[in-house]
Amino acid sequence: MNENKKTIIEKRINKVGENLKKNNMEFYYAPTAADVCPIVEKLMPESCTVTHGGSESMKECGIPAVLNSGRFNYIDRSKATTPEETRAVYRAAFSADVYITSANAITEDGVLYNVDGNSNRIAAIAYGPDSVIVIAGYNKIVRDLEDAEVRVKREAAPPNCVRLNCETPCAKTGECISLKKADRQMSDGCGGDGRICCNYLISAQQRHKGRIKVIIVGEELGF
Repeated sequence: MNENKKTIIEKRINKVGENLKKNNMEFYYAPTAADVCPIVEKLMPESCTVTHGGSESMKECGIPAVLNSGRFNYIDRSKATTPEETRAVYRAAFSADVYITSANAITEDGVLYNVDGNSNRIAAIAYGPDSVIVIAGYNKIVRDLEDAEVRVKREAAPPNCVRLNCETPCAKTGECISLKKADRQMSDGCGGDGRICCNYLISAQQRHKGRIKVIIVGEELGF
């Protein structure tokens, strides 16, 4: 990356980090994806129970190798082969020591914005696990919640629908149909069983200081 661009990106990341701390979340900066695993390992006591959401950012940083190292009690959602087993894994997340995920967007004033279909991820972020580790590339940083909404409708939901083989308009056109509405509401979108934008979570100032830990990476990650 061009050093001048890197300098500006780091300034923006650090500004967001200071606001995350004001909102009672811990902030960590990882210059590259390769720097994420050592941070995560320091945040997870050995033998702790850990699980995660369906995060592409986590995979790009090599977190699965850490979880499969044998040093942790890893609840591996990929081993669930039936709907019943999947539900059991989702519910087990609430009693986990650590939950690893990403964020759909992080505002400049230190607020996390997430949208889900099954909503097991946003449920675990909001309540349950003792510690939540959020891994996000700098591309997830947005100005405010309005920009966060647009980011999900244009940059996060469409590729995720393609990844999950969901038959939605955004998977075909590349953006949510609601973006064409002049009086659009945050919750507007398509209909049908394939919709993945069902529940919305805004994580502002936290009551439990330090429960949420945010690692922002100086590279683009995920959707």
